[in-house]
Parts: sequence; C-alpha cells; structure tokens
Amino acid sequence: MKSLESKKLALLRILQILFDYSDSEHMLVYDDILSLLEREYDLTVERKAVGRNLSLLKEAGFDIVTTQRGTYLAERDFDDSELRLLIDSVLSSSHISPSQSKALIGKLCGLSNKYFRRHVKNIYSVHEWNKTENQAVFYNIEIIDEAIEKGCKVKFDYNKYGADKKLHRSARHVASPYQMILHNQRYFLMAFEEKWQHVRYFRLDRITDIEETEEPLTPIRSLKGFENGIDYRRFSSSMPYMFSDEPKPVEFLVDGWAIDQVVDWFGKEFSIEEHGDKFLVRISASLDAMEYWAMQYANAVEVISPPELRQRILRDLVAAAEKYQK
Repeated sequence: MKSLESKKLALLRILQILFDYSDSEHMLVYDDILSLLEREYDLTVERKAVGRNLSLLKEAGFDIVTTQRGTYLAERDFDDSELRLLIDSVLSSSHISPSQSKALIGKLCGLSNKYFRRHVKNIYSVHEWNKTENQAVFYNIEIIDEAIEKGCKVKFDYNKYGADKKLHRSARHVASPYQMILHNQRYFLMAFEEKWQHVRYFRLDRITDIEETEEPLTPIRSLKGFENGIDYRRFSSSMPYMFSDEPKPVEFLVDGWAIDQVVDWFGKEFSIEEHGDKFLVRISASLDAMEYWAMQYANAVEVISPPELRQRILRDLVAAAEKYQK
C-alpha cells in the first residue's frame, strides 16, 4: 500500500519540482529530480519511474520539454514578464498597505520558479513607496461587493489625513453602492447619497468601519444622467479627478507640446483644431476637474469657455500670484 501511495505522490511531486526548479535556463536531469524528491519530500523512487511519470505528465497536456541537457516545464499560467507587470501594479498602488502589498507580491512570485524571486528586488523596497495605512481595503472590497450583489445600502466612516500624518474620521455616510472603479491609480466606490442627492466617489483606502444595512439601495437607472446605466468612458474622458459634478462643454487653447497631456488625462474623446500657433480643444468635462487640471498646466493651457470656469481659474491665478508677491 505504501509503495502504491508513493507512486501516486511521485507524479505530483515531480510536477511540483519542475514548476519550482526548472526553466529553459535551468534544466533538470534525472539525478536532479531524484535528489529533489528525497530532499524536499522524503520520497524515494526508482530512476525509471522518473521517466514514466514525465511521460504521463506530457500525456496529460503539460508542456514538458526534454533535451540532451535535461528536462524543464516550458509553459506556465503566467510568464515572468506578466508577473513583473502585476507585481509593479501592486507595488505602485497607493491604496494597498505595505504589508498587504508584500503578501500579494509573495503570492505572485509563487506563480513562477525559485529563480524568479531572486530578480524581484522591489519586493524588499515596498515600505519605501507611498502606501496607505488603512489595512481594511480588502475587507471594504468584500463588504461592498456583497452589498452590491444583495442590492442594499452601506454605511461607513470616511477619513482624511491630519497634520500628524494619520487618518482621522471626517464624517459618517450612508450610501447606495453601484461600482468599484480603479482610476488614476486609485480605487473608488461610486455611490449615491440621498442626503445630498448626487453620486459621489469615495476612495476605498479612506473608508473604515463599513457595514451593510437592510435598506435597499436606490436603483442607479432612477438617477438623472444614469438612465442607461454607467458610462465607463466618462471616467477617463470627463472626470480625470473623480469630481462628482455633471460634465459640461469646455473649450481651451493648448500649446502643441501639451496635447500629449490632454490625451493622457482625457483619452481621445475630444475634438481638436489648429488655432494660430496653438490648438483649440473642445471636450465635455467636470468643471471642478477642469479647474484643477487647467491650474496644473497653467503655463500651456488657457480656458476659453464656459465664462464661469474662466473666471474661477482667473481668481485662482490671482490668489496664487498674491502668495508669491509677499
């Protein structure tokens, strides 16, 4: 019975050894596999059993390549470049805490062989990145997802950083959750608050003490502007900073070098034409977001309309200039 059990285990253990220790640059000969079986799993099999099990694994569809130099597992669910991309995304996500980032990166490294981890130097620098202190992000995602599925409202504390660089509660909210959106490297909850009668966007890394309520949520299609549901293109083209005011037509002049920035922030949902040595851009966007964006690129952007936005930016520029004239 023990011999039969060992044979069954050998098949799985050899596959795991190929996964952990082999690639095109690190091929394993039979002696390597026998040694690893004994060292890693305290399992001893005959030399010819290795060949039989490798043949069975190939018949089962595993991409195992055997050459004169040895054997290796050629294809995996993720190649190393894909894993590096995922790891960099976790590392650069400010809404994931350092400890959660390190744990996720460790799991991603486990999807490749032992040699991959040696090259992932940034797993050790995770604490040097700008990360949230809120450990509840994944819990928030779980609760929000469940509330959306059940069609009920959620209530939660919303927090802001104080001068002590710590999160402090600013308000308690009750809202109808509709969607979680990753936008500009930040994770937001899109929700409707009856108290203020408009859709708002809450950063998930600012939410704490969240819980479901028994009150049914307000159907999104009952809200003005959302009769057809959520227009996801709107988030990239009209809401670069996730302000919640209704998008309106905006015209602005922009220097040629800054067109690249217009595309980065608003996508390609805009019209553009030459206007002397500049370009005239027409776009539908949140006026609050445009005020913020135009100030960011004040040396290259001039808002033409609407007049109220132009006046707001003028007041901002005058106030800013006064600070530097003191």
